Amino acid sequence: MFVKPFRVRSNTAIKGSDRRKLKADICAAFPSLCAEELSELIPNKEELNIVKIYSHKGDAVTLYVLHKNPLFFELERRLYPTVYVLWRYPSLLPTFKTWPPVLQKMVGGADLMLPGVVVPSSGLPDVKQGDCCAVTVVRNRAPVAVGTAAVSSGQMHSLGMKGRGVCVLHTYMDNLWALGDKSGPPSLPDSESEEQEQNGEDDEVSEGGEEELERCVEGEQSSTGETSTRPASPSLEKLNLAEQEEEMSEKGNEEEEGSQDEQKMSQDDMDSLLLQCFLHALKSKVKKSELPLLTSTFLRNHMFSCCPSGKKLDIKKSSYKKLSKFLQTMEQQRNLVRVKELSKGVESIVEVDWKNQELRSFNIPEETDVEVALVRDGGEGESPYRPPEITTLYSVNARVEPLFLDANIRKGTVLQPAEVRSVVTEYVKRNELVDEINKNYVTINPVLCDCLLEKSEYQNVESVKWDDLFSRTLGLMQECSQIVFPGKTPVMKKGHLEPIDISVASRGSNKKVTLIKNLEAYGLDPAAVATALQHRVQASSVLQPLPGGKDKLLVQIQGNQIRQVGSLLLDHYQIPRKFIQGLDKAPKGGKKK
Repeated sequence: MFVKPFRVRSNTAIKGSDRRKLKADICAAFPSLCAEELSELIPNKEELNIVKIYSHKGDAVTLYVLHKNPLFFELERRLYPTVYVLWRYPSLLPTFKTWPPVLQKMVGGADLMLPGVVVPSSGLPDVKQGDCCAVTVVRNRAPVAVGTAAVSSGQMHSLGMKGRGVCVLHTYMDNLWALGDKSGPPSLPDSESEEQEQNGEDDEVSEGGEEELERCVEGEQSSTGETSTRPASPSLEKLNLAEQEEEMSEKGNEEEEGSQDEQKMSQDDMDSLLLQCFLHALKSKVKKSELPLLTSTFLRNHMFSCCPSGKKLDIKKSSYKKLSKFLQTMEQQRNLVRVKELSKGVESIVEVDWKNQELRSFNIPEETDVEVALVRDGGEGESPYRPPEITTLYSVNARVEPLFLDANIRKGTVLQPAEVRSVVTEYVKRNELVDEINKNYVTINPVLCDCLLEKSEYQNVESVKWDDLFSRTLGLMQECSQIVFPGKTPVMKKGHLEPIDISVASRGSNKKVTLIKNLEAYGLDPAAVATALQHRVQASSVLQPLPGGKDKLLVQIQGNQIRQVGSLLLDHYQIPRKFIQGLDKAPKGGKKK
């Protein structure tokens, strides 16, 4: 399942209620875990993240991640432990033993075939079809794969140990394992193997067993359609997992040393990026009329939007660690701003030295907005996004057709508003319906009466104003929308074109989220919009299927972000304001006294 890279849909910290539910689900799924072990596995006060992903096959999977290590993954409402959990609790699941060369095939995406299963003297574990189980290699009890039993234990024997044994979902060295710290399996000696060695028994495979193993590996290879580039060693005795572990630990030490240097470099780079965004925001974003300006608002609305594309501004990765400390340095050492605590615990920028030589000499880099990059690149290397030309048209229907017959226009003809006005004006003049006393009025004849008046108006209304005549005609015709994307054939849609809808909803006791829907109608990719907003407001976003909308997605982002969403759609994507609904629900700005 995780052989190929997956796509992360959302990454959020778990709530207290969800943590308790997760503990209850783990306790029900794995009753062998005692209360202490469960508390060690899912601690109450440490940050635990819920990561929702899509596998390369499109399966929706939920990951539970602690200290960057995935602990469990949930597929179709069923929990499975990862190898990181099984290395701590190797007896959590019933296990099947196999030879090291078979692991290589499982990492490549193959299932465990029964000819490759090593049957211990105690017999196979008692499992039913579909039960969650683990796979180990000889001489090490540390599990290296997780999956479900393809058949029950009894069926395995009745099949003569031929066919599929375990449907593998996750293995050591796959992309789910790579999401964690990439540690290797611990060395947990197999008691049965030790006894065999003490009794002088040889673990080498006999000639017949070696042929059987070879067939097993070939069978697994053919089941995935993949060919391994590593040749299998003829002697299984040499393929000891402990040796692989030593090599991995040496590589791990080298990687750790390299990562420390990289971390040190990235801290200096982050300091430079922080200063660049700070100067850029002061020079091009902040206006004197906005002062005093909350430091948190300055960071969120100005500094983040000045971050160059391809980079992410993160104060915690800088040497300052906190925004207050960074601003204090800018005030005391560079004399760029003056920061003051206007209310308890809330700091604001109250003054900016616009004449500061460093600020005046700073050159604004080109194309720094993440949103600009996303608009120009179309999200992921696609053609640049350009807003469509939307024209409101009107189709002649049966009700108003008699009014258009003199102009040889039939039912179903689509006209522009100006063309409708021209046809109606020509009809009125041809039939001499302009009121002789007041030229602003048009006399109602039988055709206009049938086409434009309601039954209750037949006896009362004898004439109407020109504007009323045009509005009644357009109101009774079928409204259509012509959408023209640059370089594409015009698309005609009947009915009123739904605007992009922005709304705010409550989640929980005091949490708000912003919902955006109907982006697809305007050629916008919801994923690209969500990414742009995520960079702009530094809040998590989620894509959800829109209820009742076929192949449509709803963008959800934390907080009331209507002002930022409106700015993105109006300024960057250049969507006309009349096609955006909900901008009036933005939080009202104003200075606090």
